[in-house]
Amino acid sequence: MRKPTIYLFDIDGTLLDGKGAGRRAMEAAFVEHVGTLDGLRRMGFAGMTDLAIVRAGLEHVGIEPEPSLIDTILDGYLARLPDSIASTEGYGLCPGVEPLLDRLECVDGCAIGLGTGNLERGAELKLRPVGIHHRFAFGGFGSDHEERAELVRIGAQRGADRLGLPLAECRVVVIGDTPRDIDAACAIGAECLAVATSFYTADVLREAGATVVIADLTVDDGLRMLMGSS
Repeated sequence: MRKPTIYLFDIDGTLLDGKGAGRRAMEAAFVEHVGTLDGLRRMGFAGMTDLAIVRAGLEHVGIEPEPSLIDTILDGYLARLPDSIASTEGYGLCPGVEPLLDRLECVDGCAIGLGTGNLERGAELKLRPVGIHHRFAFGGFGSDHEERAELVRIGAQRGADRLGLPLAECRVVVIGDTPRDIDAACAIGAECLAVATSFYTADVLREAGATVVIADLTVDDGLRMLMGSS
């Protein structure tokens, strides 16, 4: 009998090729409230939570990361995000996303959610323009916890609740594109399907400990892994 399964999808670089729209909105908000881009200029955002990005940026320029300042910057980011997305040419889904979701939605005993460092509102703003926000009934978000492993754990528990089962009785699969996704999956005892659709090569993702690595979500090996047949 197939084990009930919770799928937790990352957004940026996994579901979505944002062409830098989110980064530009974050940088604009940071500059408005901090006065410089120095804290973010050389930082790689991949796999980081939104809160961690702002905190690290403030610390880099020697500013105390007070919660009120972090919240103000993040509010500014969310306010700019829709316009940044609308003005970004090529903003869209990564290959294979919708056919894969179509297949998974036909499977009994599964829960399809998000496991993302985006704030929950940011996730909605990013996914609505490409028409898939409604396909994720729950998730673990950067607004739930600053640490990725903890937000993934929260998402997994919400998935188990939707299935009406204890988390221990469920299989959990994290789908992501960075070593941070893999580390978070390992931290909670989940499997990880890693896609080499962003900044990291397949070799790097394998070395990081992914259960299965594929080029993108069109590859049949990914579907077999998600379905528990490899």
